[in-house]
Amino acid sequence: MKLNIKINNSKQLQEILGVRDQNLYIIKSMLGVNINILNYEIITDADPINISILENIFSCIVSLTENMVTLGERDIVYIVKLAIKNIDLNILLELYKNRKRILINDAGKSIYPKTLNQRYYVESIYNNDLVFGIGPAGTGKTYLAVALAVSYLKQNKVKKIILTRPAVEAGEQLGFLPGDLKEKVDPYLIPLYEALEEFLGKENMTSLIDKGVIEIAPLAYMRGRTLENSFVILDEAQNTTSTQMKMFLTRLGFNSKMVITGDPSQVDISQKIKPGLKDINKILNSIEHIQIVSFDTIDVIRHPLVQKILEGYEKYENSNSQS
Repeated sequence: MKLNIKINNSKQLQEILGVRDQNLYIIKSMLGVNINILNYEIITDADPINISILENIFSCIVSLTENMVTLGERDIVYIVKLAIKNIDLNILLELYKNRKRILINDAGKSIYPKTLNQRYYVESIYNNDLVFGIGPAGTGKTYLAVALAVSYLKQNKVKKIILTRPAVEAGEQLGFLPGDLKEKVDPYLIPLYEALEEFLGKENMTSLIDKGVIEIAPLAYMRGRTLENSFVILDEAQNTTSTQMKMFLTRLGFNSKMVITGDPSQVDISQKIKPGLKDINKILNSIEHIQIVSFDTIDVIRHPLVQKILEGYEKYENSNSQS
């Protein structure tokens, strides 16, 4: 069947298809349908439900390309996920046309929020002193927080970046690892180092760490301090205890921003201990200048094969649980 979509020229067609037809591959893979483009016409064997979804997807992509929006593979994944959930794709045109760049990374790439929830998260950090980013892995919670921290540092809005996380995985093994405490917990802080290196470059990052402008430390190092003129990020906050969370939140000083990220479904601490994120919404949601942003699985933008792998595991585990 031919879709009711008009493609104007070869340039627009190439933008729709993507590099080596990757955009088309993503759409076909996520929906499980065959799609071919002949003489600027989109042909598919999809059923009526998927026909409607495909027309929404391609209509959105065409509109975005006509408005000079360059789409990457992550953008296509997000468009397809929204279309599958029957969400109005017109909202994406406004998102992409009016998105504000956070910064340019070390490779010269502009960093923007990619999803509606990511934009809300970024705007919440701009407008509040304390923000929680709560939701599954892969939603950009830590990545965007670090990008904003670097942006604030480059603009001299803060004098220091402080990145911390609980070293729960080390647990009782810490004492058996070689080196001082920092050397022992550094492996658990690798995601933070990787994000910083992308935004600053390795040499610049190392220099700023050596000067103390960037501090990456385990949560235990925060006790007894007041964190002023700083952009402070607590990552993997689901692995804090309630006592640790209270301790950390009360470290906030003047002219500082604090961002706490975590995934309540991935708690590694003992079930006997009350997690720091438990009931945080009830405790803090009515306090001015504190914002709690919830991410969903729709914000997880990963390779289509990852979704199929997860579906495979889920199907296998469900079949085993029933046998």
